[in-house]
Parts: sequence; structure tokens; C-alpha cells
Amino acid sequence: MFHPLKVTSIQSPNADAACRQITRYLGEQLGVAAEFVGDVTWQERERRLDAGEIHLGWICGLPYVHKVDTARLPLELAAAPVMRHPRYRQQPVYFSDVIVHRDSRFRSFADLRGATWAYNEPHSQSGYNLTRYHLATLAEYSGFFGRVIEAGAHLTALEMVLDRRIDATAIDSTVLELELAARPQLGGQLRVIDTLGPSPIPPWVVSKNIAPPFREAIRQALWQMHATPAGQAILSEGQILKLVRVEDRDYDPIRKMAQLASQVSW
Repeated sequence: MFHPLKVTSIQSPNADAACRQITRYLGEQLGVAAEFVGDVTWQERERRLDAGEIHLGWICGLPYVHKVDTARLPLELAAAPVMRHPRYRQQPVYFSDVIVHRDSRFRSFADLRGATWAYNEPHSQSGYNLTRYHLATLAEYSGFFGRVIEAGAHLTALEMVLDRRIDATAIDSTVLELELAARPQLGGQLRVIDTLGPSPIPPWVVSKNIAPPFREAIRQALWQMHATPAGQAILSEGQILKLVRVEDRDYDPIRKMAQLASQVSW
């Protein structure tokens, strides 16, 4: 007998709609009550997931490796999305798009020396870790940007670019694509001047506090979602091609990036 399922997302809020639909789909497929926890902050969602109060969550790859390597939390991989856009080449990866205002003088990442930069928050692979890793590969260990501020969220950083409060930021490519689909006018107000990555895409993780047969049923339902008309329609709404199996070693690139990025001071 399977128990009620609690699901959440610790991705950008523009992914919540698709995640709610995925939650409903899982409930129908598994024959259980399924609740999407979305009425609290992302920090509270994460706390509940870590505590086992939420059973399934979509989280960033950087927190995933920290949770299993350092915090030793009882979480394991369930699935990872493969996005529909051809740029992802049907692989569970994503990028960080470096954006500036359309009227900005900046044309490449190299032009950003001395610029005002914002990152979303320090537990983000796409907005924080990957940028510092990129700077490390350039042997730019400190002082590259003139000023660095924490925006708190990808979409907040995007609005700061639009308002010209900052010069540039790195946005999760899937977040940017969803926002451009919802607000097509943004395409005329922003420019992508560089793309960093790819990185292993944020995975869905499941709590080990629920029984192994239930965990396996959840995985199977996610992996087969694209093969059902209802599942395919939900995934397409979120610009997802399918959800696939991933292993812990698939996130080793993030571990390696974090080691190098740790040498960089803003």
C-alpha cells in the first residue's frame, strides 16, 4: 500500500505550474493522494524535503551533491529532465546564459571586467558555482567584476538587468526559455552574450524515508511519463522532452567544478 505523496520544486517559480501538473499525474498513476507543496518559500520547501516531510523534489545539482556527500541526507536520485530545445541534444544537461540589456555595450563575457554582476544565490550551480568555475578556468581568482551582489533568485536578477540596476547575470537556460515563452517581449529587451556549461541538469530526488517499492514506482512513473498522452502533454507545457534515469556519478562534473570554483573570491 502506497502512502500520500508530497512533492515540491526548489527551482524558479516559473516551473511551479508544470510541477503541479506532474504531481497530479503521479497521484493518478500511482493511485495515491498527491500534494504539491508550493505555498511556502523555497527555503522552507527545501527544509521540509531535507527533513523527510516532503518525499519528492526537483532541486539544483549543486545542493544535491552537498546533501548526499556532506550532509549525508537520506535522498537519492529519481529522474532528470531532458529539455525539448535542440541545444540540449536530448541529454539531461542545461546551460547558464549570460544576459545583458539589449542596449548594453557588452558583447562577450570578457567585456564584463569591472561590470556590476548579480548572482541568484550561493547554492545555485547555474547562477553561482558555474560562473566562479568559469572565472577559475580563466585564472581570474578575484576582482574580475567591479561589484557583485546577490539577487536572491534568477527572475529577480533578470529584472535587475531589465531595470539596468546591474550590467549582467547568468540565468539558468531553462528558466530563461520558460520566461521568454511566457513574456515574448523580453526577447527585444535582452541579449545573451555568452553561454557557460553544459552542466548536469537539476534532478528530481526522492526521500529514502519512504519504502523502496514506493520509490521505485515513483521512478518508473516519471521515466514512462513521455510515453503516455497525458504525461507527454504535461511535459511539453514545461518544455521537457522526457524524464530519464540518472546515476550519482552523472553529477561528478558539478563536484569537480565546485572544487575549482572554491578558489575564486568575488
